[in-house]
Amino acid sequence: MADLATVPEVIAAARANLPKDQWDFAAGGAGAETTIRRNRAAIERYAFKPRMLRGVQHRNLKTTFLGLDLDLPVLPAPVGSLGRYHPDGPKTVARVLGNLGAAGFMGGLTTVPMEDVMAEATGPMLYQIYVRGDREWLLGLVRRVEEAGFSAVCITADSPVSAYRERNLQNRFVGGFSPDHPNLMGATGAHSEHQAGLDWEDIAWVRETTKLPLILKGVLTTEDAVLAVEHGVDAVYVSNHGGQELDYAPATVDILPSIVEAVAGRAQVIVDSGFLRGTDILKGLALGADVVCVGKLLCWAVAAGGTEGLAQTLGMLRDEMMATMGMLGVNNIAELGPQHLTTEGTQVPADSTAYGLGMSENAGRENR
Repeated sequence: MADLATVPEVIAAARANLPKDQWDFAAGGAGAETTIRRNRAAIERYAFKPRMLRGVQHRNLKTTFLGLDLDLPVLPAPVGSLGRYHPDGPKTVARVLGNLGAAGFMGGLTTVPMEDVMAEATGPMLYQIYVRGDREWLLGLVRRVEEAGFSAVCITADSPVSAYRERNLQNRFVGGFSPDHPNLMGATGAHSEHQAGLDWEDIAWVRETTKLPLILKGVLTTEDAVLAVEHGVDAVYVSNHGGQELDYAPATVDILPSIVEAVAGRAQVIVDSGFLRGTDILKGLALGADVVCVGKLLCWAVAAGGTEGLAQTLGMLRDEMMATMGMLGVNNIAELGPQHLTTEGTQVPADSTAYGLGMSENAGRENR
C-alpha cells in the first residue's frame, strides 16, 4: 500500500488482485445496472458553492452518531461478503477504527464469529442483521449481539428476495452458502421466508426487545422513513444497496433531502450507495445525512491491502474532506449544508464513469 496514494489507485490495485467474478460480484449490480450509474451521475451532478474569507484554520470532522462521539463521519458499510475480499473479513474493519476515531459495521452474513471481531475492535461496531429465522431465533441473535458489545443493531429491509444480478449470471458465479455459518444461530439457506415475510410489526417488536439503538437499512421513500420513526427506529439508513438489489431505483442523494425533511430530527439519517470520494461524502453530509457509509470501496480497499489498505483508504477520504472543507469556507460539519451545493448549470462530465473517477482504464475505469 505504500505507493498507493489515491482512491483510483486503490481500486486499480483491487481489480488487479481479484478474479473477474469476484470483481464483478462487488462492482456489479441488479439488472442493467442503471441504479449504479444513476448513483454516480446524481452525486456528480452536484457542484460546490464555496465561500471565501471564512477563517478555516481550525477545521475538524467531529460528529455524534447514536450517542457515539466520532472524529470521522464515514463508516465502512455492512458487507456480508467481505471475506471474499480479504480472509480476515470484518476484522479488517474492527482493527482500523481506533486510530481514525471512527465506527464500523459488521455484516451479519460474514463468516467470522462476531465475538472474534469484537475482540479486535478498536472502536465502536454496529451489527447488521438479515432475518433468517422466527422471532425466537431473532431474539437469541439480538441477545448475542448485545453480549458481544456492539453499539447498535441494524435490520436490513431492502432484500426480501434474491436480486437478479446479470453479471453473476454471465459469470456463472455461484456465491455458495455455509450451513455452519457462525453468526446465523443455526439458520440455513442463502435466502429465507423469514426475510421475505418481514413487516412493520416485526420492527416494532425488535424495538421492544433491545435497548440498543435500532437502525433500519434500505429506506428509499419518505413514507417508509416516517413509518420507521413511528415504529421506534433510531436511525433511518437511506440505501439502494449500492445498486445491487433493485434496478431503476432512485439515486440516494436525490431522495436524501426529502427523507431528512420527513424524519424531521426524530431519528438520525445514514446514507450510502455510490459514495467513493471525500467530496462525495461531504455532499451527502451537506444534504442532511449524519454519517455516510462506503461499501464497494470497502471491498476494494481490503482487496488492495487488507487492514492497512482500509486504514489508508479511509485516511484518503479524510484528507480530501478536510481540504475541501477549507475550500468551501467550512470549519466543521455543523456549518455544512445545502447552501454549499447547487445543480444549476451543472452536468455530469463527459468522461464520467460508473465509479465517477474520470481516470484511465488502469485506475479502475468501468465501461459497462
